[in-house]
Amino acid sequence: MTEEETLREEAEARLRALAGEDARLRDDQWAAIKALVMDRRRALVVQRTGWGKSAVYFIATALLRELGEGPTVIVSPLLALMRNQIAAAERAGIHAATINSANPEEWEKIYGQVAEGVIDVLLVSPERLNNPDFRDQVLPELAEAAGLLVIDEAHCISDWGHDFRPDYRRLRTLLADLPPGIPVLATTATANARVTRDVAEQLAAGSEQDGFSDAPGAPGGPDDGVLVLRGPLERDSLHLGVVRLGGSERRLAWLAGALHELPGSGIVYTLTVSAAQEIAAYLREQGHQVVAYTGQSEPADRLAAEEDLLANRVKALVATSALGMGFDKPDLGFVVHVGAPASPVAYYQQVGRAGRGVRRAEVILLPGAEDREIWAYFASLAFPPETVVRATLDALTGAGVLSTAALESRVDLSRGRLEMMLKVLDVDGAVRRVKGGWEATGEPWSYDADRYARVSAERAAEQEAMLGYLTTTECREQYLRRHLDDEAARPCGRCDNCTGVDRSADVDAEAVRAAGERLARPGVEVEPRRQWPTGLPDLKGRIKPELSAEPGRALGRLTDIGWGTRLRELLAAGDGPVPGDVLDAVVAVLKAWDWAERPVAVVSVPSATRPTLVRGLAEGIARIGRLAYLGELGYRQGPPGRQYNSAQRVAAVRGTLAMPRELAARIPAAGGPVLLVDDRVDTGWTMTLAAAHVRNAGAPAVLPLVLATTS
Repeated sequence: MTEEETLREEAEARLRALAGEDARLRDDQWAAIKALVMDRRRALVVQRTGWGKSAVYFIATALLRELGEGPTVIVSPLLALMRNQIAAAERAGIHAATINSANPEEWEKIYGQVAEGVIDVLLVSPERLNNPDFRDQVLPELAEAAGLLVIDEAHCISDWGHDFRPDYRRLRTLLADLPPGIPVLATTATANARVTRDVAEQLAAGSEQDGFSDAPGAPGGPDDGVLVLRGPLERDSLHLGVVRLGGSERRLAWLAGALHELPGSGIVYTLTVSAAQEIAAYLREQGHQVVAYTGQSEPADRLAAEEDLLANRVKALVATSALGMGFDKPDLGFVVHVGAPASPVAYYQQVGRAGRGVRRAEVILLPGAEDREIWAYFASLAFPPETVVRATLDALTGAGVLSTAALESRVDLSRGRLEMMLKVLDVDGAVRRVKGGWEATGEPWSYDADRYARVSAERAAEQEAMLGYLTTTECREQYLRRHLDDEAARPCGRCDNCTGVDRSADVDAEAVRAAGERLARPGVEVEPRRQWPTGLPDLKGRIKPELSAEPGRALGRLTDIGWGTRLRELLAAGDGPVPGDVLDAVVAVLKAWDWAERPVAVVSVPSATRPTLVRGLAEGIARIGRLAYLGELGYRQGPPGRQYNSAQRVAAVRGTLAMPRELAARIPAAGGPVLLVDDRVDTGWTMTLAAAHVRNAGAPAVLPLVLATTS
């Protein structure tokens, strides 16, 4: 028996231990295992969800460990995915552990176990790769000792991918610095030809000097030693359909009815956190066992929700994309989307959670009129313009180490966008993350405007393609697979277009009415700011209680599927009188407000864009509630304009917002709490500083009231 035959026999035995006595290696699974274990090559495996990509790296790990090689390092993007991978490793007889933000108390113990050779697989998040302590003290030794490097969900490496993550780009540096002979495996289920090419090129970094073969890979792979194994992406259990229902109340009523009929348990995906929370609350009121699952959920709550779904203790998780890559429940019976993702690739990735171990799974898309607006919002968070990037580099140059918070006072970007930009600059070598923050490297850096523009155009094209999915008359699965450049795409024979059988869009009128009442229920609590932002020279720590506001109220969130639509339309229309239905709803919010002491007066925040709307709202509330309208605050030198982070916003508002002398005299004379009225709360700092002015003038309490909040 040849060495290859012996190795394959061992690999087959490992697969049977992992997946059952009837399991047999697919040809591409064996090709990947052979490339890693025998040839010590770099390989990219692009195969559908449920194909068995994890079996490749667990079997390769077991075989390499038998040969005396070091542990496998898996770079994995999500805690939910890590948990599934650890469970699968244990089933394969492999001892796995993870280093992530949720288990810092275990890190030292795990590092010791890795050094002792006890751990076979170490899972790390991409963010961990640039943690200064991990990067400088742990990673070099780990890379030197590793037997195999695995990059899971490798489409995240590419900014052409639907879920690009800057931290993944750091893998290019790691790949280039790997010692000779360490095999590398990258896996994904969602990569079109362009993403596949991009990831393969990045996998090739340093491969020639590291002794990798120059033999060409599989057809379509670059001639650089990287083996590309790309298979058909058909999911023969999925039954895809689109149901167009119009308004949000019809979608919720339809969904509540459909959950009684849908098989098993599943996932209801939403585009925003607030929609997930709102839909979950409504479905629970209708008697369904569902749980909201978002990036804002506590880690312990997310884990409990995952376990409840795995054990079929709930009918569905109502989730954002936080529940996405790698969640493994073979018997998941359905995936419903309330709102369309922004690309066919992202959509196919999410629906791929269903039907892995059952013969039939239902996949239903309920598009909404607000989908485009939500896509546009997320698109607005793309890489900043060159002027902002240069300002950041200038701020760091010669300044030593600056924290992200300190940079916020010098660069007008939100915290999330600033951190994303710094990660990209770090990967590009222009800045470096160190203890305490960031420092400039002094290395030359160029703004790749052409690439950013091409990526933006690609995103726009994907959105148009997603709109095309809603209206296409061709096979829906074929349509999606074509957008993943799957050359084997053929009509599935199962979707609504192939069968000619559409799901009924009929909804009981009483159910629609009940859903409409639920969505029209006004009122969202607005938590006041309690802490000044860091980076300001003279405002530090907690906001003094004698200057702070009480918890406030908003009519709704702009991201709600109920009031959100109405509020987006109202604010987009510009200035004008407050509509009657809106004023009535605000009055309902006030009636339901359980304040400690009823307000006696109303003050409005000055508005540069909607003065009539804000003043009319304040005066209308005062009239209906029989409160005194005291007037509005003012600006010293005109309104502050638009700022995107807390430090910049506080500085701008503080420098312009003013208390008119006449208003200051009326406030203490009112003799009680004051309602402070504005059109919307975004960062919350205008309301915070306005409340401080009103409190400083003598109001015993300030109760913020706005039409809309952005979160």
